[in-house]
Amino acid sequence: MSIKRETIADTFALISFGLVVGMSVELFVAGLSLEQSLHSRLLSIPVNLLIARPYGMYRDWIMARGRKVTSSSLMDSIMDIVAFLSFQMPVYAVLVGTSGASLDQVITACMGQLGALILMGPSLWHLYADVP
Repeated sequence: MSIKRETIADTFALISFGLVVGMSVELFVAGLSLEQSLHSRLLSIPVNLLIARPYGMYRDWIMARGRKVTSSSLMDSIMDIVAFLSFQMPVYAVLVGTSGASLDQVITACMGQLGALILMGPSLWHLYADVP
């Protein structure tokens, strides 16, 4: 895949996951107000535009480390979670925190994002990674 296509795939995946899953978690799990969630999600768009490709490269690097141990889908899932927790979760926590969320809401939103990633993330990233 070319760098341009990888960048587009990474950006689309991160923004779409962030908008749909992020807003759902913030509203229905963490209890943020609609205004707080909109603030968080709107702020996330330019941030995700800037970090999508670096995150995709970092994630690919983390995944490659795991594949040196074993090429199982379980290892891919574990490494996907490691990449998310170590790169994306701190960014997400700051975005939610700047929206006026309480510390409890930030923690709950982060745990909700992690849960969503565990359930949905690998299939979404693989879908976008396979874009020709």
